[in-house]
Amino acid sequence: MAEKKKDKSEEVVEYLLDKSEEVVDYAKKQRWWNKIFGKNSGPVAEKYDVATQLAIGGVSGWCAGYLFQKVGKLAASAVGGGFFLLQIANHTGYIKVDWKRVERDVNKAKKQLKLNTEKPSKEVRTKVDEVQTFVKKNIVLTGGFAGGFLLGLAS
Repeated sequence: MAEKKKDKSEEVVEYLLDKSEEVVDYAKKQRWWNKIFGKNSGPVAEKYDVATQLAIGGVSGWCAGYLFQKVGKLAASAVGGGFFLLQIANHTGYIKVDWKRVERDVNKAKKQLKLNTEKPSKEVRTKVDEVQTFVKKNIVLTGGFAGGFLLGLAS
């Protein structure tokens, strides 16, 4: 009787060892992002390796960040210059600005913005959901883009 129990326990141990070897072999065949993010980690992840995804994301992010920096400076200069010229024209008497009316209109716009910010619209929610889905499915590409964007802003 003791010999039967020993044989059964040996069989169970042998079976578990075989299964664990299969699991280890399966895990070795899987890529690291599949282990972390699941089997379906995105269409880009299935086509390109990690280095290629990081390179594509990094280069496109750097380009976007660099352009954002340059356009941002240009836009800030244009807006600031416009206000500067408006003040000069008002001060010299070329134009007359009704500042009370401007203040009243700005306050009215603030109230309208406060009313609309209580609950985002369906379009905004669906776009946010689409962006979240894309980021989750293409995490390596998105990470490369974010890093490249920050480098582009800094350069």
